[in-house]
Amino acid sequence: MTFYEVLTAAVADLTEHGFDSAERVTTWIRKIKEAAIASLVPPAIVEEQLHKAFRHTYHKLVEAGQILERHPGVSKFTLQRVAPRLHAELDRRMTASRELIKLNRAAAIEKTTQRFAGWATSIPPGGTDAADRAKTKTEVRKALASLPFEERRVHIDQAAKFAGNLSEILALDSGAIAGRWASHWRQKNYDYREDHKLRDDKVYVVRGNWALTKGLMKVDEHQYTDEITKPGEEIFCRCSYTWIYSLHALSPGMVTEKGRAELTKAKAYVS
Repeated sequence: MTFYEVLTAAVADLTEHGFDSAERVTTWIRKIKEAAIASLVPPAIVEEQLHKAFRHTYHKLVEAGQILERHPGVSKFTLQRVAPRLHAELDRRMTASRELIKLNRAAAIEKTTQRFAGWATSIPPGGTDAADRAKTKTEVRKALASLPFEERRVHIDQAAKFAGNLSEILALDSGAIAGRWASHWRQKNYDYREDHKLRDDKVYVVRGNWALTKGLMKVDEHQYTDEITKPGEEIFCRCSYTWIYSLHALSPGMVTEKGRAELTKAKAYVS
């Protein structure tokens, strides 16, 4: 029997007999749970889909070098040097996402059986003619019915977090001194966060970076990157940083007198 057939039989049975024993409800809960698990896409297939999505993201960003678009000045050689750490992040993110999907599935099944139990135990012994069977089945199966959509959302959200983490690892390993926030708030139908829109094009400083340590730059009313949420950290955030590696890419107010002297010296050397 399919999950819907089992649920239909359970609702019909309780409507006819009512909550006349704990055993009746317990038996149906067990059958509903078993049918719910059997109705889901097998875990192995879900995991393979997940791994495929992450491997595609990793190939596009790291192996094909697309990640460098957000890291002006960083060479392919540097990217190759950092690649082992980026690949470790691939393994970590796949494991975390796999566990998240397992938790979401368990929660959906638990919510389904809880809703059935709550309804079933409210029916008086002897049954009732007042129960709306169709509405009851819709309410009971709501969490399970939305699970495929939620799992797709997990794929999308985790991929965004993965991309953000890869970019941050490369940035910190390559000596980024700041990041310029990029929001997608102008994108049609994108459900952006208002505070993320306000961050758009603002520069955030990497705390303890080499330029600060050498006295070449200053925060100058800007915030540090660790004082706000990271791009992709919040659910369905698609923001990103374009990382800054050199003093000349900073606004004049962020460069100290010593830093300006270094820029002048570098310019004279190039000339």
